[in-house]
Amino acid sequence: MNLFSKGLIINKKWSKVEISGLKWFKFLKEGVLTIFIGQYEHNIDKKGRMFIPAKFKEGMGESFIVAQGLERKHCLFIYTQSEWSKLEEKISAQPYSKSQKLKRFLYSGAAELECDAQGRVLLPQTLRQYAGLTDSAVIVGTGATIEIWNKENWERENQEISSDVVMDILEEIDF
Repeated sequence: MNLFSKGLIINKKWSKVEISGLKWFKFLKEGVLTIFIGQYEHNIDKKGRMFIPAKFKEGMGESFIVAQGLERKHCLFIYTQSEWSKLEEKISAQPYSKSQKLKRFLYSGAAELECDAQGRVLLPQTLRQYAGLTDSAVIVGTGATIEIWNKENWERENQEISSDVVMDILEEIDF
């Protein structure tokens, strides 16, 4: 079984993670790292409930934050409590003039949620509307966070990503 299929939890100060031949080094402040990877599609019922993949649920903790995505793509981000705290610290460290609009956007468009006994989460109507979620969603692991996409928007996003685009980004960040 692949350790990454369930999310990876490491209890070391320094970790070396190797994925598809790429080496990643990460300093762990808290001593625990959960890596969310993979793509799943789940239905959303009429009440707005959606299953969270079991492979993700294990690393999310009892409660987690679902917020409007920070890109102009209108998806949702799921943050673990520790990742949300890191984001809050970064925002709070900024001058008021720079951070207030971001705080309004992020905090007003966020909800602290828990999975029910069946592994479903009730997505608030405002967040479903923001992301254009109706009867199904694509749930994507993106490392430390998870994204929830409208299926058509996800397909359009993937059409924009080619190996050339990825290579350009890797070269730009001196990878």
